[in-house]
Amino acid sequence: MAKTFDYDLFVIGGGSGGVRAARVAAQAGASVALAEESRYGGTCVIRGCVPKKLMVFASEYPGYVEDAQAFGWKVEAGSFDWPAFHDKMHGELDRLEGVYRKILSSNGVETFDSRARVKDPHTVELADGGTKSAKHILVATGGWPVRPDLPGAEHALTSNDVFHLKELPKSILVVGGGYIACEFAGILNGLGVEVTQFYRGAQILRGFDSEARGLISEEMIQRGVDLHLGTNILEMAETEDGFRVKASNGTERTFGQVMFATGRSPNTGNMGLEDAGVKLGRRGEILVDEYSQTNVPSIYAIGDVTDRVNLTPVAIREGMAFVETVFKGNPTPVDHDLIPTAIFTQPEFGTVGLSEEAAREQEPIDVYCTSFRPMQEAFAGRADRVLMKLVVAKESRRVLGCHIVAPGAGEMIQLAGIAVKMGATKEDFDRTVAVHPTMAEEIVTMAEPIRSA
Repeated sequence: MAKTFDYDLFVIGGGSGGVRAARVAAQAGASVALAEESRYGGTCVIRGCVPKKLMVFASEYPGYVEDAQAFGWKVEAGSFDWPAFHDKMHGELDRLEGVYRKILSSNGVETFDSRARVKDPHTVELADGGTKSAKHILVATGGWPVRPDLPGAEHALTSNDVFHLKELPKSILVVGGGYIACEFAGILNGLGVEVTQFYRGAQILRGFDSEARGLISEEMIQRGVDLHLGTNILEMAETEDGFRVKASNGTERTFGQVMFATGRSPNTGNMGLEDAGVKLGRRGEILVDEYSQTNVPSIYAIGDVTDRVNLTPVAIREGMAFVETVFKGNPTPVDHDLIPTAIFTQPEFGTVGLSEEAAREQEPIDVYCTSFRPMQEAFAGRADRVLMKLVVAKESRRVLGCHIVAPGAGEMIQLAGIAVKMGATKEDFDRTVAVHPTMAEEIVTMAEPIRSA
């Protein structure tokens, strides 16, 4: 007699990937349950993309006011009311969490507001000690920011904590050089906080195109971020005035707050995974195959907990591919190639495909690139520059990478990403008539390469 289970699928984690997988599986006729120990919506909705983008919007208004004055408007910026913005932002997050809960309930997914862990290949144990059985278990518990192991680090903020500040500090030290560190350095600088940023590496945004990284770094400094490269924090201690920080460059300074954005780790601690036989990687990530299946056939994992490509839309696509594979009889590997990405630094960065450095390691290339002051910024008297860059294979002429540093770069790269994903050549770009006057027209008007490699 076939073994019966409480559910066809039990999802652990109520973030974007887990909720999407649960909903689509339920719509396909599966009996589904989901457990979430914190808030529905996960990192993206509650403590990541959504509140961060709202803060990006808020931080850009001083620049809009300056531009308005340059364009003839008699306007003045008042002071920024953080408590009013903070309350409205959290009201929006509450609304979105309600949407996520409704999505699950309206599709017949049973939910448990509880921590859950894997007991064995077909059993999930809830925090109250109760157990539920399932034919398939999907782990979608995401990642969590980590603090470095150094004296006083327990006093510092992480990206999770910034959204809950009761008031903005007068000054802050942001430690890190990845996209989270750089985004928050720009945000807080725009909101009027005196921002210092330490990064131990030679240039911020490691792994991205070098030319784009360089321009973003220069523009951040020009806009007021006190960026120190090749610099790390050695220790910190709480004082009456804030936090005293000793740096690797020999300096000691006091800041109102210190924020670490020095990495995230997969949420696999005390999950029972290893006891159930699931293999984990060096950083605690769940090891999966191209179908998101672990070495235990009944257990799958998607999203940041697998540490593949840690982006919300990727987790959602992994969840969809999982349902296609397991519940619709259509084995669907996850496509992690040529994913367009936006980094909401100031200036904004949109990128898809290979950096110039990675491409030239692969094959001979031509590089088309231009950097200029856009019309709006030039008229306003600002020195801000933008960058448009195409990395092209010499032999096939296929566009291997597109990199944009400019206001609205995220919007532009979404559309450019379609062309790059389709395998467009430089000549395909050239045949496209320019939309004038726009910044993006430069993508289709660069006639000659500036260098080959």
